[in-house]
Amino acid sequence: MNDFKVFEYMEKHKYEQVVYFYDRTTGLKGITVIHNTTLGPALGGTRIWNYESEDAAVMDCLRLARGMTYKAAAAGLNLGGGKTVLIGDATKVKSEAYFRALGRYVQSLNGRYITAEDVNTSTKDMGYVHMETDFVVGLEGKSGNPSPVTALGALYGIKASLKYRFGDEDISKYTFAVQGAGQTGYYLINHLVELGAKKVYFSEINPKYIERMKQEHPEVEFVNPDQVYSMDVDVFVPCALGGVLNNQTIPQIKAKIIAGTANNVLLDEDIHGPMIKERGILYAPDFVINAGGLINVYVELNNWPQEKAMADVKLIYDRLLQIFEIAKTQDIHTQQAAKVFAKNRIETIKNLHDNYIPKR
Repeated sequence: MNDFKVFEYMEKHKYEQVVYFYDRTTGLKGITVIHNTTLGPALGGTRIWNYESEDAAVMDCLRLARGMTYKAAAAGLNLGGGKTVLIGDATKVKSEAYFRALGRYVQSLNGRYITAEDVNTSTKDMGYVHMETDFVVGLEGKSGNPSPVTALGALYGIKASLKYRFGDEDISKYTFAVQGAGQTGYYLINHLVELGAKKVYFSEINPKYIERMKQEHPEVEFVNPDQVYSMDVDVFVPCALGGVLNNQTIPQIKAKIIAGTANNVLLDEDIHGPMIKERGILYAPDFVINAGGLINVYVELNNWPQEKAMADVKLIYDRLLQIFEIAKTQDIHTQQAAKVFAKNRIETIKNLHDNYIPKR
């Protein structure tokens, strides 16, 4: 990372903007990245993480923002991709003033970027952000916590993957290993249990979430985090942080399907996408299968009824089947096929807007 050059990376992947900000009153330190606004304002959550370096923080933000562009495009939403990362220990830095300071920096972007909750932030935190800006979604009393909707969308994605790989989407016939049971993983496990999954295993590093799962679902078996990749199951379900599919973990995977809610699961798309394909594993592209939360807040932005969000989330099933077919027809890995799918929409709408016609 020492030789990482931000401008070269921005040029290579066509980013629009990288903003560093610091608030002297609260110690807020953060980065906002706007990748692409062809389809609409950039939307992406704010996460707090104690990054080992500033380079690690900006790289994470760059990758996440780009993923949001593809996620919005593939989901059929009129949004672009953005993200914010805040550097610090979430157990120490959070306060009303801290998030109100964030809100002022979001407001300074004048609507080019809309934020929401993410890792280590909550709807309560976004309420403080909202005191300083209207460019925030996922608020209490509105669409709220996106995790349950993200999990529901992932459930549809898992069913589509099962249908494509095995010809049968009946959850009760299959076994699952879920990595992460804090937010989306927790809700997804609930769905799997309710649908009578043959067996569910889970891994987690937070003792609070481990205990919660043992209390609520004693039939769901805990496995150590370093064992979750090698479980002899039908579906590996990554619901934690990104980069978990890499040179060390992919050779361990016995599952025939990888489908979960985590972002940027492939450490390197160009290396690990083909590696998964070569091993005969069906991979549900992360930014397609985990789009439920984004779809939910988009409905909030437009003041549409919640039923609209639930109907649109169901489309993740059909969208994945289309992408699997693109991958098969073009003989490419599924992550690449998903990007083809998303880029086609961006280019089509860009060309459609080539001539000016006032909306009203």
